[in-house]
Amino acid sequence: MLKNYLKIAWRNLIRNRSFSLLNILGLSIGLAMTTLIVLWVNYELGVDRFHDKIDRLYEVNNQYAIEGEIWTWNSTPKPMAPAIKKDYPEVEKVTRYFYDNTFLFAWDDQKIKATGTMVDPDFLDMFSFPLIQGDLNTVLSDVNSVLVTESLAKKIFGNQDPMGKMVKIENRDTFKVTGILKDIPPNTQFTFEFLIPWSYLTQKGWDDEHWGNNSVATYVLLKDKTDPEKFSDKIATLRKNYDKDTPDMKTLLYPYSRMYLYGEFENGVEKGGRIDLIRMFGLIAIIILIIACINFMNLSTARSEKRSKEVGVRKVLGAPRKLLIGQFIGESVLITFISATFAVIIVLLLLPSFNDLVERPLSLDLTSIGFWILATAVTIFTGLLAGSYPALYLSGFKPSSVLRGTFKKVDAMVTPRKVLVILQFSVAIVLITASLIITQQLHKVQNRQLAYAKNNLIYSSLEGDMEKNYDLIKTELLESGAFTAVTKTNSPITESWSNTWGFEWEGKKEQDKTIVHRLISDDDVVNTMGLELIEGRDFDLQKYPTDSTAAILNQSALELMGFEDPIGKKIKDNGIDWHIIGVVKDFVYNSPFQKIEPMVIEGAKGWFNVIHMRMNPEVNTAQNLAVAEGIFNKYNPEYPFNYEFVDAAYAKKFNDQRTTGKLANIFTLLTIFISCLGLFGLASYVAENRIKEIGVRKVLGASVRTITGLLSKDFLKLVFISILIAIPVSWYFMNNWLEEFAFRISIPWWVYFISGGLTLLIAFLTVSFQAVKAARANPIKSLRTE
Repeated sequence: MLKNYLKIAWRNLIRNRSFSLLNILGLSIGLAMTTLIVLWVNYELGVDRFHDKIDRLYEVNNQYAIEGEIWTWNSTPKPMAPAIKKDYPEVEKVTRYFYDNTFLFAWDDQKIKATGTMVDPDFLDMFSFPLIQGDLNTVLSDVNSVLVTESLAKKIFGNQDPMGKMVKIENRDTFKVTGILKDIPPNTQFTFEFLIPWSYLTQKGWDDEHWGNNSVATYVLLKDKTDPEKFSDKIATLRKNYDKDTPDMKTLLYPYSRMYLYGEFENGVEKGGRIDLIRMFGLIAIIILIIACINFMNLSTARSEKRSKEVGVRKVLGAPRKLLIGQFIGESVLITFISATFAVIIVLLLLPSFNDLVERPLSLDLTSIGFWILATAVTIFTGLLAGSYPALYLSGFKPSSVLRGTFKKVDAMVTPRKVLVILQFSVAIVLITASLIITQQLHKVQNRQLAYAKNNLIYSSLEGDMEKNYDLIKTELLESGAFTAVTKTNSPITESWSNTWGFEWEGKKEQDKTIVHRLISDDDVVNTMGLELIEGRDFDLQKYPTDSTAAILNQSALELMGFEDPIGKKIKDNGIDWHIIGVVKDFVYNSPFQKIEPMVIEGAKGWFNVIHMRMNPEVNTAQNLAVAEGIFNKYNPEYPFNYEFVDAAYAKKFNDQRTTGKLANIFTLLTIFISCLGLFGLASYVAENRIKEIGVRKVLGASVRTITGLLSKDFLKLVFISILIAIPVSWYFMNNWLEEFAFRISIPWWVYFISGGLTLLIAFLTVSFQAVKAARANPIKSLRTE
């Protein structure tokens, strides 16, 4: 019996080649896209899940009420880790992690820049980064020991054994390689290539006991059987014993396992994070697969008349309905397995491009037994889902009606097929609308007025002898004609690396804890950055030596402080009195999607990390960079000249949203394509059932245009219903998405006009093809049996 069913299924596939091809194509694309999304979702869910002690690992966060809103952040004071270890016996281990920095490694003639950090010795015992060489208990015990990854060791030492080798870091101190780490896997939030013991930081005097300096990450490992909720309540009041300035600030333990996916807070409550994006695309994967199955159902039932007499004969000969259902389900599963085979090929072909798009090293492991078990299960499930309705529909024909040719009711107002088409196109319209809104939001933010000139502006880290030789470097850069302005700052213009609620000014309310950002600069910051000066002047230490303690406010800071005439007013920060010399227009320095927060640009009495250089636009960029490289190599010969364009750094801020938009566009096109296949099947079904009516109409003089309109209008009604359903649904979801951004668009009415009109046009072209074909058919062939 099984052999007979397979034979019949194969014959039907061959006999109806065009419909079989459409079925296989729709399912193949649906399965392939679903597989790609599942690979990405699986990767995201697996980030940092490989740590053996993940269930006992926690990140230490702070919570503090500012202006009635509870703020949560994950940077902590340096003395917090020792305090936790000393005061709480429930903690098994604790480590600090000084955020990643780039350092120069030198060995013989080799000079390599690498990214790494300082950690406490417990770090390697808490996190599962396996050692290839070295003793876990002693690898970070010596103050001048360094632990490197195997890739960094290969870059520095080639094929030589790195263990025991002496390297110089930052041309300051010599370190002994005491261990080799296996390369850090890509599915982790850590990005270090080397580790240095925290004791080195202490030895150099860079450690501190200041509880107001939140500058490191702190992680704890709780002992077995410790109740994390009870311990969180206990540790909440940690600061009361140490922090005199903010003793009421809450210390919060947050599960490390939730950091990547859920680690965003709103008013002190976890609100989600990357998990929202994963859920969205997971839902899209399910929708695409369902739409592919709907497409299969419509195409299968569209050929019902071709199978009706077969069903009738089988029933007359005694075949029970369950065997017929089994036959049609078997045919569906067979088609799905063929589709799955092509889907695997499509995935393998598209995976490199998809990896570039999502910036993840995804792979399809065809050697994994687990993969084949899962793939088989999904294929069978898809086959059952796609074939369930056709099997029940076809097996339900009554032999007497079938053999008399009276079983069809094509004029029903509501049929399952029509409902399925409405569902398909409703989803397609929602996705089209979402794509348009995402594009508009990106366009609005990308064209936001920055209030500084990002073109022809580059920056480079102050390293090595650059700080010592800064005046000479600046002079030669300006005299070369390649650069028109130069300044040094504590952070790039595109970011804020320092903020505080500790600013003081005349009239400030005691309860005011508004966070104010700092940008520290020397001369010419307004000119170099292209800031818009509203009142006052730029820093000029040559003319005004006291400008080392001068300050320039942005508009938001001026509004916060409430100065009517700010020039000459005093503000206090870090124990220094700063006198205001100017006000600049609010400029975008952090997320371009959010509102601009208060900022104070402080004078040269601060600290510096970056040098900004404005290139001469009348000189070729390559020539400008060549001049800069020569000057930097002259005054900082031990370090390679590295730089970044400010406009490129700003563009990186849109990467996540740009990727989301591209993925939405791709899935929208595929959804429309698969939906059109289903619509094509339904058009074929209707044309097939009305073939004699069409023949009669043609004999009576109906034109091709009239018949085409007659067949098309019913389908366009379905699409119009889809538009009515999709508009409120898309508005609800996209309005919620836009609420995440302070700087956002209002959803324009025309996106619904475009999405609805485009869908109607695509549907009309799809249906018209089949309608015109039916209208142009020879009526003699359809009426010869009458």
